Amino acid sequence: MTNQTLLIHPLDNIEVALSNLKKDTLIKNGHGEFTLKDNISAKHKFAITDIQEGGDVMMYGVLVGKATKFIPQGGLVSTDNVKHASNNYRLGERKTAWHKPDISKWKDKTFMGFHRADGSVGTSNHWLVIPMVFCENKNVDVLEDAFMKALGYQPKQSPYQSFVEQLVKMHDAAKGPEDILSATLNLDQVQAKPNKIFPNIDGIKFLNHTLGCGGTRADAQALCGLLAGYITHPNTAGATVLSLGCQNAQVGLLHDEIKKRDKNFSKPLFILEQQQIGNEQKMLEEAIKRTFAGLLAANENKRQPAPLSKLCIGLECGGSDGFSGISANPAIGYTSDILVALGGTVILSEFPELCGVEQELSDRCADVPTANRFMELMKTYNQRAESLGSGFYANPSPGNIRDGLITDAIKSAGAAKKGGTSPVTDVLDYPEKVTKPGLNLLCTPGSDVESTTAEVGSGATIVLFTTGLGTPTGNPITPVVKLSTNTVLYEKMKDIIDIDTGDIIAGKESIEQCGERVLDFVIKVASGEIKVKADQQKHDDFIPWKRGISL
Repeated sequence: MTNQTLLIHPLDNIEVALSNLKKDTLIKNGHGEFTLKDNISAKHKFAITDIQEGGDVMMYGVLVGKATKFIPQGGLVSTDNVKHASNNYRLGERKTAWHKPDISKWKDKTFMGFHRADGSVGTSNHWLVIPMVFCENKNVDVLEDAFMKALGYQPKQSPYQSFVEQLVKMHDAAKGPEDILSATLNLDQVQAKPNKIFPNIDGIKFLNHTLGCGGTRADAQALCGLLAGYITHPNTAGATVLSLGCQNAQVGLLHDEIKKRDKNFSKPLFILEQQQIGNEQKMLEEAIKRTFAGLLAANENKRQPAPLSKLCIGLECGGSDGFSGISANPAIGYTSDILVALGGTVILSEFPELCGVEQELSDRCADVPTANRFMELMKTYNQRAESLGSGFYANPSPGNIRDGLITDAIKSAGAAKKGGTSPVTDVLDYPEKVTKPGLNLLCTPGSDVESTTAEVGSGATIVLFTTGLGTPTGNPITPVVKLSTNTVLYEKMKDIIDIDTGDIIAGKESIEQCGERVLDFVIKVASGEIKVKADQQKHDDFIPWKRGISL
């Protein structure tokens, strides 16, 4: 790497600009000396050899596009001259040998977690209030209003409510629009949060959603599976469930899904059905009493030491940019390899963002059935998208394209770096639970909130989330650690980003050094020593995947 450009793989015929480069800048590399034919913005790519119309565009050592017109050496690679393309894939030989990182400094380390009866260990301790169907969302909101302020989980007044009251006073004082627009929010004047009544319970979380009825029976099954994943999750102490009664997502189906995940399930679980109870007030009173009693029991659980092998880390990206695949993603890929070598578990999802690297990942699968399942899920998903006039090629967002990810294959090749280099031990279809340590592939959409929701439902107790453009995504029960791919973004959005990996781009830190720094941070988060920015800002995003076409 130089301070200006980066050739990622010897087979590549395009190179990444690490900073803004002007037309006529002299480039020196293994292909000789040449000058840039265009201005190349940081994160974007330029051709290092002439690429003929119809020619292959290679990056990360794989096919990522086809030239739609001649691209001269030194010319900008963009949507104007490149379209998505990726190689076909088939069942190949197993390639499960990998270079395990040195774990001597980590093997005896522990984190302080919440131990559960099934042997799992949580990084937090939450109570859940869940509706079986959207008809119960209003009642869930009533319970949230009743509990959160009274138990000290949120201040009596939000800073933004105080700000509105400040503006009302200005209005009463006959202040005009100019005065209103010049007003500022002073967080120091906001009332401090009261002490929590239950110090060992991190929060009560209310998971509103729009599903449960009106869709297919498969939708109901998937929703119950996801909710069961959250109820049996290591970060969950117990749950209160509100059911209407007549919906597709029946309580019996939920019980079946819970048993699939934990045959000896013993956490407190209170289910109230409105049509059976009849009176709404009576149901809410009962829900409040039972939940309060459950909280009393849940508060008895305290953090205790656990080996790092008990961690399950979800790997996610959102608002990706042209630096994602060369800084933050490979950094957490190294973190993943360390954790796998320690006997821990990681989850790589977002199947539309694995397009183009299917051959590598299928070859890394531990056995043939696992490889076949991965390829079948990828093909089925893409075929469903194409039948509705789309496909994986449509995955990159306008923001992705603007910041250098001009084809899905370019985006995917960089996104896959989050999974490190270890063998794939299992392949899961949404919303299945992780049961094997090592690298797991989970079929989800590329939509970051849906995917993060799914990873946690499958068992992730920490999520590492990389972003190049900035996104506030969080999760109700699992800490989401946000990592910026570049320092400019980190400085601009420190309120939602925890870790900066921009020193990799600047040449000040190696991928390995950054990956180790990330793991140190993860241990502190898992132990409750650090509260991630997403939790501080109460970004409790929860969107179940309605199994259709979401890329």
